[in-house]
Amino acid sequence: MAEPQPFFIDGLSQITECLFIGNSTASNNKLMLSNSCITAIISVSMEVSNTYYENIQYLKVPVANSPRGCLYDFFDPIADYIHSVEMKQGRILLHCTDGVSRSTTLCLAFLMKYHRMSLLEAYTWTKLCRPAIRPDNSFWEQLVQYEFKLFKKNTVNMVNSPSGKIPDIYKEKVYACYEPSGSSPDICYG
Repeated sequence: MAEPQPFFIDGLSQITECLFIGNSTASNNKLMLSNSCITAIISVSMEVSNTYYENIQYLKVPVANSPRGCLYDFFDPIADYIHSVEMKQGRILLHCTDGVSRSTTLCLAFLMKYHRMSLLEAYTWTKLCRPAIRPDNSFWEQLVQYEFKLFKKNTVNMVNSPSGKIPDIYKEKVYACYEPSGSSPDICYG
């Protein structure tokens, strides 16, 4: 695994030797891509237009960042693609608009499948490398299902909260937001 680096929202966050997460700004920054030796870009977005650079392979995952967005069907093919690039000593940038939800979701699926991490381990590691991550709750539900498919057990579960179903790792933070002295729920997630 890569060593966690200082985090910049417009920068690339290295998750493994071959895998980086970033946002749409990073995906179109030729110097940043070149300095990180990126050989493939996976765009998990319907909103972002990539600038296409020579010697970089591009793959598009057209999924909206909405409660109806389905990434589950992409977990295996994208994890397999990342692994194939990794086996050729390539480097991949996995990005969505902000590098927070959709790209993170596919990263977690890859770490579970090829690095044999539990969902909780994959989330903890990725959060250490890119502190701004926060997959949408609907993507969490898909990740929980995928973890069970891979390992026949779950390390993260969906639980009810005042704001709907959430992963249990967010439970304490969400309930703290609803206490009288708590912050606004809009700023309590993460």
